Amino acid sequence: MLNNKNEVLLLLTDRWCDWEAGYAIAVINSFSDYVVKTISTDTIAKVSMGNIKAEVDYCISNYENINNLAMIILPGGLSWEENEHDEIAGFIQSAVKSDVPIAAICGATLFLCKNGFLNHVKHTGDSLELFQSQKNYNGDSLYLPAQVVVDGGFITANETAAVEFAYYIFKALEVDSDEEIEQWYDNFKNGAIR
Repeated sequence: MLNNKNEVLLLLTDRWCDWEAGYAIAVINSFSDYVVKTISTDTIAKVSMGNIKAEVDYCISNYENINNLAMIILPGGLSWEENEHDEIAGFIQSAVKSDVPIAAICGATLFLCKNGFLNHVKHTGDSLELFQSQKNYNGDSLYLPAQVVVDGGFITANETAAVEFAYYIFKALEVDSDEEIEQWYDNFKNGAIR
């Protein structure tokens, strides 16, 4: 476990993509010393694209446990493109200043892009063209056409990379031995029966 920090936050927005963080949060919460909690801009339950209602453990405005925070995971979702999410941007900025790793997939990478978080780290997302259409983005030369990119405290993934996303989260958090993580990845990427 990294630095004895044991809380992982799943940051929820309306219509969040439940499957994109599903592998990661299930293993982290069930098979490691970490605990996954949810956080949002308010404490109203958030309904996923799969119509799963998730309770919210913490409200961003009164979250005070940053020193115990091991990572923030941002699943994709339809609201990232439709809303500015200024309060979330401020919270992520505070976390980054405290060296908390940020893992974002799909539409959440667009949120990071729109708020300038990806201008100085290698990264990926659903499309370079989508990123280039954002006014605060100038990280074109650092964009990589990849499933997942890990750099400078950020894990970014495109919308088809849920398994790879979980794999790199597991590696960053050291949830198990390298051998066990590799076996998990091989099974979920290639199938247990071949």
